[in-house]
Amino acid sequence: MIRVLLADDHPVVREGLRGMLDAEADLDVVGEADSGPRAEALCAELLPDIVLMDLRMPAGGGVESIRRIRAAGLPCRVVVLTTYESDSDILRAVEAGASGYLLKDLGRADLADAIRAAARGETVLAPTVKTHLLRIFGKLGVSDRTAAVTGAMRHGLL
Repeated sequence: MIRVLLADDHPVVREGLRGMLDAEADLDVVGEADSGPRAEALCAELLPDIVLMDLRMPAGGGVESIRRIRAAGLPCRVVVLTTYESDSDILRAVEAGASGYLLKDLGRADLADAIRAAARGETVLAPTVKTHLLRIFGKLGVSDRTAAVTGAMRHGLL
């Protein structure tokens, strides 16, 4: 079983995600958080395999929560699930340690497959996100994510 924590400030989104994931025999939603700080606490308490993290939540979340989860050495992988697909949002999430970046227009089967891939240690990216990353790589004159983060830091973009 892949243990999943949902982090989104909208109850209807969390309920919808839970309903989608409950239909998958190998995915188990173990908790829900309405903010980044709550997701961080539940991540430490429940030790999920995957955290699906909304990028922007009024009570805090997203990039800073990803950084804190990674810094705490927690074993969970954080996959961003958001509507935001700007170059800076994507790069900041990747730099913070996100294992993936997905958009909320994803269907159930694709979302379940992405969660499984992330649990296996693979990076999961939505097709439009891949396009953004390639554009960022070109602007920075690099060929991979690590070099992009290094280059963005060197140019004061992060």
